[in-house]
Amino acid sequence: MVTLPERASRYSGSNQPVGSRFSIYWAASSLARARWALFELMGYIIGRYLLLAMAAVASCYAAGGGTPEYRVRVVHVYPHDRRAFTQGLEYRGGFLYESTGLYGRSTLRKEDLETGKVLREIDLPARYFGEGITVLDGRIDQLTWKSHTGFVYAESSFHLLRKFSYPGEGWGLTNNGREIFMSDGTDQIRCLDPRTLRETRRITVHDSAGNIRFLNELEWVRSEIFANIWQTNRIARIDPADGRVVGWIDASGLLTPADETQPVDVLNGIAYDSKGNRLFLTGKLWPKLFQVKLVREKASIR
Repeated sequence: MVTLPERASRYSGSNQPVGSRFSIYWAASSLARARWALFELMGYIIGRYLLLAMAAVASCYAAGGGTPEYRVRVVHVYPHDRRAFTQGLEYRGGFLYESTGLYGRSTLRKEDLETGKVLREIDLPARYFGEGITVLDGRIDQLTWKSHTGFVYAESSFHLLRKFSYPGEGWGLTNNGREIFMSDGTDQIRCLDPRTLRETRRITVHDSAGNIRFLNELEWVRSEIFANIWQTNRIARIDPADGRVVGWIDASGLLTPADETQPVDVLNGIAYDSKGNRLFLTGKLWPKLFQVKLVREKASIR
């Protein structure tokens, strides 16, 4: 049998004295301590890299890596006809154009912004439920809900120029001067030829959580499509190139308890003054129309 001193002597050489048990154990424990220190150092380095990576991810989202969130700040309040069941709203040439809904109560209106006074108005036949509108090239296009029928009017006189048809439901309309965009309550936005009003393509609206349904009233705002989500106070900012939601707007809290002493319905009117860079919001049966400014609030992972 080989004893520990003999084993040590074989490794130390015949000309060197044989170490004691204490020396061998000390050498072995020193090696173990060195290995443990190396493991600790490696763990420290890996931990530091993980913390740096996590900080980088957090910094990315704080800088806007997630979908930006906005709230609205009221700049000015204008009067609005609380009998108007708002379905479409646009600002053109210093005036508001509004489409109202409900069977037997649907109208097309031209209104004075400052006073809320209705300057021109026509009634739709009782079988039609008025929906979104858009103003383009001296005419007003108006959708109806379930009748598969739209109307084209002269902007100056509201004279009916023609009708057009489309499959499915009609909800919201807007335009960018080259295309007309139409919502139908789904996650799709239809793109229409302004001259023929025929569909040319579709945009599927989505964010990182999936497709966004119930797209309603639309408005073109500085190269984006704003779409309010039906039955909510949320407005999606949509990139028309690919349908991606690039921002969410929370428009809750605009009405006061005093405003709600009479029946009111949901947010459903978005208009934009491109020359004055003014954004307007109102809703169905709301007594007020609000000029608002968007305030960046936070970024969220959706």
